[in-house]
Amino acid sequence: MSQTHEPTNATMAIDARRRKILVAGAAGLTLAGVGAPAIVHAQAGPKIRIGYWPVAAGLPFFAAIEKGYFKEAGLDVEPIKFAGAQQVMEAMLSGRSDGSSNGTGSANLAIGEIAQPGLFKIFATNPSNVKHVLDEFLLPKDSQIKSLAELKGKRVASGPGIQNVTLAKTMLERAGAGMVNVSELPIGQHVAAIAAGQLDAVYTLEPTGTVGRLNGTTRLLEAGVVARYVLGDPMAPWHGGSASLTTEFIKKYPGETKRFIAAYARGIDLVRNKPDEARQFMKGYTAIDGALTSEVPLASYMLYNEFKASDIAYFQKFYDLFSEKNIFEKRVLVEPMLFKG
Repeated sequence: MSQTHEPTNATMAIDARRRKILVAGAAGLTLAGVGAPAIVHAQAGPKIRIGYWPVAAGLPFFAAIEKGYFKEAGLDVEPIKFAGAQQVMEAMLSGRSDGSSNGTGSANLAIGEIAQPGLFKIFATNPSNVKHVLDEFLLPKDSQIKSLAELKGKRVASGPGIQNVTLAKTMLERAGAGMVNVSELPIGQHVAAIAAGQLDAVYTLEPTGTVGRLNGTTRLLEAGVVARYVLGDPMAPWHGGSASLTTEFIKKYPGETKRFIAAYARGIDLVRNKPDEARQFMKGYTAIDGALTSEVPLASYMLYNEFKASDIAYFQKFYDLFSEKNIFEKRVLVEPMLFKG
């Protein structure tokens, strides 16, 4: 028959010491976690949700993902594809996204700023013009039209969202075509609509023009059109797309913000200095892939710390168009929306 031993004062004291050691050990592990390398914290950090739509201007973001720049910075970045820039902005406004990639319409973002002042900060733009092409008007391959003025009364479409429609109408009016009715159509359907004879022209963004040219269904009418007809200089920088992060994310995760922008800047650097290597990363993110990526013209890129007074002035002129057209219910100032570092 087994005996039951009552705890003695000595064993009780030993147990008490063991408990103290265990508690101290747990506290030590917690403190060790506080002092752990940043990479360990980043792996357990927030998922950074970035909205994009399938245009060539998003290339630095696509490259940073595929080259592993974000992962090397210890960041968990989730790219979220949207049919239009307006949806990218709406996702930020509703808290379903933490930012936008380049290529997201700057005017679409401004509408989010009006709805919720201080919503985001722009840390990079993708200025384009006749040299760095993003924006263009396309025609059916065999069209006899030679100028924008000849599109008066024609069937014209643009990408979805207020930025695309407003720009298309304004440029046609200023080019002498008068008030043209512009329909909205997802950018991925532009070439097919022209090929099917449903449109006489389309205002679109690259790589659409490259896709249409290479498959033999469209031809270019004019490129770099916003710089010429809206900003008044074919070589002016049109800051039509912007990469941004929400102010809420920036305030909550300052360390992750710094690493994210640094990794994104590596993507921009790759596009600037090794464009042929970077181009391949359009595959899977845009409507073009393989060897055809070498044909796509590339936009330029400008980081927040590279802006000069003249760049801000041209950006502001672009925004002021939307105030003049009463698209913006009030004037939106660009300078306070730029990330300050």
